[in-house]
Amino acid sequence: MATTGKVIKCRAAVAWEPNVPLMMEEIEVAPPQEGEIRIKVVATGVCHTDLYHLFEGKDKRGFPTVLGHEGAGVVESVGPGVTDFKPGDKVIPLFLSQCGECKFCKCPKTNLCDCSWSSKYYDIMSDPTTRFTCRGQPVLQFMGTSTFSEYTVINQIAVAKIQDDAPLDRVCLLGCGISTGYGAAVNTAGVTPGSVCAVFGLGAVGLAAVMGCKNAGASRIFAVDINEQKFEKAKVFGATDFLNPKAYNKPISEVLAELTNGGVDFSLECVGNTEVSVSLN
Repeated sequence: MATTGKVIKCRAAVAWEPNVPLMMEEIEVAPPQEGEIRIKVVATGVCHTDLYHLFEGKDKRGFPTVLGHEGAGVVESVGPGVTDFKPGDKVIPLFLSQCGECKFCKCPKTNLCDCSWSSKYYDIMSDPTTRFTCRGQPVLQFMGTSTFSEYTVINQIAVAKIQDDAPLDRVCLLGCGISTGYGAAVNTAGVTPGSVCAVFGLGAVGLAAVMGCKNAGASRIFAVDINEQKFEKAKVFGATDFLNPKAYNKPISEVLAELTNGGVDFSLECVGNTEVSVSLN
């Protein structure tokens, strides 16, 4: 490609400081270095973690930054030492890397790679090393991905190659929301065949959790949300029963206990609100 080895100027939504709206800026994206890949971002989702860093985390050391970690795109160029990817490959950036060599990657019980930014810089949600600059100063790459930019540079161990015919505007959700919800049901909770489940919150994560419960063989899946318009979509993904907590004058945990002769086998909180978890205990 004509841009290989050159600095690319492109648009990005930059978060200059905490609790301040993002600003569309022209940024410079440096060429990929050893073991890195530069990606043209085609599609991205918005996750609550992006909003948390901007409006709730508020650690000023994590700014300025380009948010976004739920994206998909096409490889523009690769740095020295990269052999598993080539320009034109469709890929999904990973905010948790997989080096395949550290003790955590080799352990089937965890995916917290020792080479990930999260092992050292969790408080600022970024590795201080960045390939972004704007207005003459470095701009951090949020969670090592920064999909709110038209181009980004990512370590090859934090990229997954996908099929050439994959629709990028859909598979971008596999970068976080879908894998989080589905994995919560299948891997973390370990939903078993014939079990009864309850999923709280029917956003992308919750719907994926419903799908995970169904594929794991759950016999009954309660979809719980205060927005009843989401129930029809939850039914498509496998939910069997639907509850709106506001329709009852007692805690929803008591309602579930009555409907299931004592309670569900697996409960998945997909709202992102600790009060929901507390109310279930």
